[in-house]
Amino acid sequence: MQHDVVDAHHHLWVRSRTPQDWVDPVTMAAIDADFTPADLPAAAHGVSATVVVQSANLWSESRELLAIAASDARRAAGISGVVAWADILGPDVGDRVAELRSGPGGGALVGIRTQVQAEHDPAYLDRDDVRRGITAACSAGAAHPGLVFDLVVRADQLTACARLAAALPDVSFVLDHLGKPRLGAAGTDLAAWKRGLADLAAHPNVTAKLSGLVTEARWDAWQPDDLRPAVDHALDVFGPERLMFGSDWPVCLLASDYGEWLATLGDLLAGLSPDEAAAVWAGTARRVYQLKESHA
Repeated sequence: MQHDVVDAHHHLWVRSRTPQDWVDPVTMAAIDADFTPADLPAAAHGVSATVVVQSANLWSESRELLAIAASDARRAAGISGVVAWADILGPDVGDRVAELRSGPGGGALVGIRTQVQAEHDPAYLDRDDVRRGITAACSAGAAHPGLVFDLVVRADQLTACARLAAALPDVSFVLDHLGKPRLGAAGTDLAAWKRGLADLAAHPNVTAKLSGLVTEARWDAWQPDDLRPAVDHALDVFGPERLMFGSDWPVCLLASDYGEWLATLGDLLAGLSPDEAAAVWAGTARRVYQLKESHA
């Protein structure tokens, strides 16, 4: 394991405050629970710093995650950054994000995310109001550096993401979960996903997370080789210097515990040079999210 490891993608939630309506209590029993900073296993696995990412489309969750980042709990968990939700279609989104940045924990705000994967309109990211909202949210608070926009999308939305990145070259985009390729299923064709990822990687203002892959494979029967085609292609088109590690905890618990995913990714990256590995495990995340502290 690298000396410096940044987990660039995990979640926290207490369902009484931020309901997780997408969690099915039957098929997703492993994550039908509350997950707090005290539960986060990152530090126990040698992780130096983490980025907590929104999971509910609520301003209240954004404020709560920032409050955690301002609390003593964040130090034990190693939380150094927050990717919060914002209503990018709201006419006052810039003002609302600026309020987050100036409020408790606002210095930990490093990015914005919305649930683009839930949008049925294939041209959603081509809309002028969406692009205006992303620009306003990511540039809010002139006294602070620009915020990153995390893209949580389906594989069929990657082409639209590439058009977005081309249209907004001054915005830094991070692709979550490599665009969710379907892995390990019999007869799955990754050709379209590979083309979409390559198109997106052609834009220098985009980086990507090696995260969320175990849950795109067979939850109860995946093998490391099921994930290798996705990791290898991402290395080919982005290069290690534009990739970062993310656990997607606790969602990963549907298919893997924290340590198993760490070990699996370590095996999949075994061919990298020390400098390349250092970029994936920590350097890219620290640079893109402008993380300045480690608390673990």
